[in-house]
Amino acid sequence: MANSKRQLFQKRRMRVRNKLRKVNVGRPRLSVHRSSKNISVQLIDDVNGVTLASASTLEKDLGLVGKNNVEAASKIGATIAERAKKAGVTEAQFDRGGFLFHGRIKALADAAREGGLKI
Repeated sequence: MANSKRQLFQKRRMRVRNKLRKVNVGRPRLSVHRSSKNISVQLIDDVNGVTLASASTLEKDLGLVGKNNVEAASKIGATIAERAKKAGVTEAQFDRGGFLFHGRIKALADAAREGGLKI
């Protein structure tokens, strides 16, 4: 029987996360979640199990509520880079989850790199 889209997504997500665990040397993980209407990103310290910083289009002060396009992803990437600097983080592992690295995910990663976060 064929796998559903959700099952394929979950397999891809776990494959990416397991590879990150193997090569991670104590760096925080920059985890991205994309829905049809919003995009959010978290900077997670897996050793202590805490979120160091986060940014989302759901935040009203960013003015991007309900927008999920390349421009919004770029603004979110720049915002997370700024918040990561405030938290004292300069480098992180990029966890794209089960999402393919193009379009909005790529724009977010590029904006975070331009903001000074080493991914």
